[in-house]
Amino acid sequence: MFSILFTIWFLHVAAMMSPGANVLLVSQLAASDRARSAVFAALGVTAGAAIWSLCAVLGVNAIFQVFPGLRLALQVAGGLYLLYVASRLWRSGSAALDGRGPAVSSAAAFRLGFLTNITNPKSALFFGSVFAASFPAAPSAGLQAAAVAMIITNALCWHLLLAYLFSRERVRLAYSGARGTFNRIASVAVGALGLGLLAASLREARS
Repeated sequence: MFSILFTIWFLHVAAMMSPGANVLLVSQLAASDRARSAVFAALGVTAGAAIWSLCAVLGVNAIFQVFPGLRLALQVAGGLYLLYVASRLWRSGSAALDGRGPAVSSAAAFRLGFLTNITNPKSALFFGSVFAASFPAAPSAGLQAAAVAMIITNALCWHLLLAYLFSRERVRLAYSGARGTFNRIASVAVGALGLGLLAASLREARS
C-alpha cells in the first residue's frame, strides 16, 4: 500500500509543480500583496482537487467515455473561463485582479481558485489515469480513501506554500515594481492554457 501511495504522491507533486493556471492564480494574488486572498484561492483549488480525485475514484472517466460530449462541454467551459481570467489579468495591468481596487474578497478568491480547477476536466483524466495505473485490480476502500486524502493534502500544502513564498517581502517588492508586466505575462500564460483547452476540444469534436 505504501508503494502505491508513494507513486501517486510523486506523480501528483510532479504535475502540480509544472506551471499552470492554479499556480499562476495563487502566486499572482500572493505577490500582489493579497496573501489572505491567495490562501483562500489555494483552498478553492484544493476543493477542486478533492472533487476531481473523488470523481476519479468513483469512475468518472467511465462516464466521460460513455458520454464524451459531457467532457467536451466541460472542457470548452474551462477554456472559456481561463480566457475570462486572462482578460481580467490583462485589463487590470498594475491594478488589482478584480479590477475594482486593492482587495479581493475571501469568497471571490475561493471562487476563483475553485472554478479555475473544477472547470478543467483534464484534472479528472489525470487522476483517473494515475489511479488506474497505480491501483491493483480491486483496490480496497481504505486504499482509495487514503489516495484521495493524500491528493487533498498535497494540493493544500503545495498551494499554501506558494501563497506563503510569493507573499514574502522581497518577492512583493520585486513584483510591485513590474506589476503590469507580470500581470500581462500571467494573462498570456493563462490565455494560452485556455486556448489549448479549446483547441483540444475542437480537434476531438472533429475526430
